[in-house]
Amino acid sequence: MTETSRPLGSPYATSRQDSTRIMLLGSGELGKEIAIEAMRLGAYVIAVDSYDHAPAQHIAHESHAIDMSDENQLSRLIEDVQPDTIVPEVEAIATSVLSDARDAGVQVVPSVSIAQICMDRERLRTLAAEKCGVPTTPYRFAGSENELLAGAREVGFPCVIKPVLSSSGHGQSVARSEQDIVRSWAFAQEERRTAGDGSVSRVIVEAFVPLDYELTILTVSSRAGVVTCAPIAHTQESGDYRESWQPAYVPESVMKQGQRIARTVVEQLVQDAQDNGEKGWGVFGVELFVLRDGTVLFNEVSPRPHDTGMVTLISQDLSEFALHARAILSIPVTRDSIELKNPGLASASRAVVVEGNGEVIFSNLEEVLAYSHSDIRLFGKPEVHGHRRMAVLLAQDDTIEKAREKTASMYENLRITVR
Repeated sequence: MTETSRPLGSPYATSRQDSTRIMLLGSGELGKEIAIEAMRLGAYVIAVDSYDHAPAQHIAHESHAIDMSDENQLSRLIEDVQPDTIVPEVEAIATSVLSDARDAGVQVVPSVSIAQICMDRERLRTLAAEKCGVPTTPYRFAGSENELLAGAREVGFPCVIKPVLSSSGHGQSVARSEQDIVRSWAFAQEERRTAGDGSVSRVIVEAFVPLDYELTILTVSSRAGVVTCAPIAHTQESGDYRESWQPAYVPESVMKQGQRIARTVVEQLVQDAQDNGEKGWGVFGVELFVLRDGTVLFNEVSPRPHDTGMVTLISQDLSEFALHARAILSIPVTRDSIELKNPGLASASRAVVVEGNGEVIFSNLEEVLAYSHSDIRLFGKPEVHGHRRMAVLLAQDDTIEKAREKTASMYENLRITVR
C-alpha cells in the first residue's frame, strides 16, 4: 500500500479507480520515462505540459495542455483530475498552487518546499553554503546593475552570471571585465526562462574556479533513507548536457567528498520537508564541480531525475526513473537498489540534438543498433524550432573511451531529416 489516499496499483489495485493517481507537471523525455516506470507499478498517470503531444502524453492514461505557470489554470486542473501525487518535472510551475494542493492532502514530489528552494539559486546556495556548510564557489547576489558590478568586483573577473530563477544555461553569461556587466545583466533578464513576465530577476555572480570536470551524483530519498548512486561524469555545451558516462572512475577522495556533499544537502532538504509534514521522497540530481587540485564544490541540485542520468537507462539495474517511481510510491530504495547492471562494463549516453525547423524524421536505425550492448530512445517530440534534444544514444563497452566512441559512431550512422 502507498501512503497516499489510494492503494498502490496493480498487482495491489484491482481497478483504475483504486490506482494511485500521479500527475506529471512537465511531460518531456524525463517525464516519459517516469510515466513508464510508474505505470509498471500500476499507477494511473496524468501527463501535463504546455503543448499537446509531449513525449509522456503519448503513453499516459490521460493528458492535458495548459500554462503550468498560470495559477488559475493549474488550480482548476488539479481540482478536476484529483491527483494523489504531483510530480514536477520542470521549473516553470506556479508553486503557490502546489502549496494549496499539499494542504488539501496531495503528495508533492519531493515536497513543495524543496521545489521552491531548488528552483531559486539564491535560496539553494544559501542553504548549501550557510546552513549545510558545504564548499561552493565564491558568490554574491544582485538585484540591479550596480549591485552586480559591486558583486563582480568582490568575486573577481572573469565571473559567471546567472538568473536566480532559471535553468539549463538560460540567461547565463561570462563577464570578463567591468565593461561586460551591462550586457550580462541585460542577457540574464532577457534570456531567462521566465522572461516576459514583467519582473526583474535577481542574479547570482560566481567566481571562476580552476575547474577540472563536473559530476552528477544521483541521490535517492525514500522511506528507507538516503542513498547515493555511482557518480556520473558528463560534458555540456551552452549549459546543456551532451554526453554522460558511468562510472566516472574518479579518485577515492573525490568520490567520498562528492557523496558527502550530496548526502548532506539532500538530507537537509528532506529533513526540512519532513519537519513541515511532507515526505521529501524522490531522486535528486546533485551537480558538483571538481577542481584541478581534487577539491569538490557543490553547484546545484535538481529535485527530480537529471538529464545526465539518462545513462542509467543502460548502466544500472534500476534507472533513475525507476528509482524515482519506487521512492514516491513508498517502496524502499536501498543500497541494493542502486547497483550497476554490470560492474565490468562502462556505460555512456549521448544526446541527439537536432537543429532546424519542422518535424524530425529518424532513419537507418538498423545501422545505429548494429552495435552490441547499445540502445536508442527516440523521445517523440512533435517538432523542432531552432535546436532541441530529440533522442539519446546508449552504449556499454569495456572502457569509457570505447563506450563513448560507440555512441559517437551510432550518432554518425543516424540519419536525421527535418521537414
